[in-house]
Amino acid sequence: MREVLTNPTAGYYMKQDVFGQKGDFITSPEISQMFGELVAVWLINEWTKCGKPKPFQIVELGPGRGTLMSDILRVFSRFKISESDLSVSLVEISPYLSQEQEKRLCRTTNKNEKKLPKDAHYYKESITVYGSPIRWYNHVSDLPRSFSLFVAHEFFDALPVHKLIKSDQGWREVLIGFNRENSTLHYLLSRERTPACLYCRENETRKELEVSPQSLVIIQSMATRIHQDGGIGLVMDYGHEGDKTDTFRGFRNHKLHDPLVDPGTADLTADVDFAALKWAATHPRADEDWQANLTYGTVEQKDFLTRMGIDVRLEQLLATSQSEETARNLKSAHQMLTNPSEMGSKFKFLALYPAVMEIILQRYPPPGFS
Repeated sequence: MREVLTNPTAGYYMKQDVFGQKGDFITSPEISQMFGELVAVWLINEWTKCGKPKPFQIVELGPGRGTLMSDILRVFSRFKISESDLSVSLVEISPYLSQEQEKRLCRTTNKNEKKLPKDAHYYKESITVYGSPIRWYNHVSDLPRSFSLFVAHEFFDALPVHKLIKSDQGWREVLIGFNRENSTLHYLLSRERTPACLYCRENETRKELEVSPQSLVIIQSMATRIHQDGGIGLVMDYGHEGDKTDTFRGFRNHKLHDPLVDPGTADLTADVDFAALKWAATHPRADEDWQANLTYGTVEQKDFLTRMGIDVRLEQLLATSQSEETARNLKSAHQMLTNPSEMGSKFKFLALYPAVMEIILQRYPPPGFS
């Protein structure tokens, strides 16, 4: 998955626009502005609950085209936050997508990148259309230290997984083999235990499972930052609570695609194990000293959006729509986002808070989660 998706020269995400109707899949922010607006309202509410600490940054992991961040910044701009208090940090490894994000989010695009300081942890910087500084980073560990509002939408599902099967000899890993006779790829089972097998719990009842060590490392990095510097995290993705088995698949032209056929031409994905993310977010590494963070959720997308007022927002937009076609599109988008048979139940929301907010959250629970 890592090689197919992020190879510097041929990776799926590295060289093309894969989103929208003309791409291989479409995301919630691309469907309607309502999604990003409600996420922004949630972030502002929780930031206010924390006492409006300044300066602060909005961090998005895997920003895609920048559509979600564009909607978030538009809503934040209505609250007249000083441009010196708010910064934007994007974690993005794709040169192509970072250019698309810059086109959407910034006043101007720099075709000739200016020389950065030698000690810079970012690889690109600019100014958003609202006047706030924006920078691009390769890794969460490179982010500046400040109060952070983390957003991760359809990010963890693209991180590589290990597939494990319990055989008569114990846990074995599913590997990818190469057939030299016809130059095709195929699945095969490891002869011995691999390091990935160490992730299996002793009381695991499933006969097959997928583990994503990189996901656990990243969510722990987020949790560490939230504990040490203050912040909140919101993870939105399709996934499960540690009960699914085989979810690894490919998507091409909005249809299922064999992951081993024409690698690099289709998206590869696996459902997010939210139970594993919550465990990692509340268990510091052995070399770290921080109190277990708090998690809320998961809740289904339809429940989160409904509790946040998507029905009210739809009526507002319908009241100002200029044509019947616009009204139909708004209703269709609302249906796609909230219908259980479409995106409403497939996508889940998970919130992450520092432990020091426990008493506050008991009195003022996170909106959208109850």
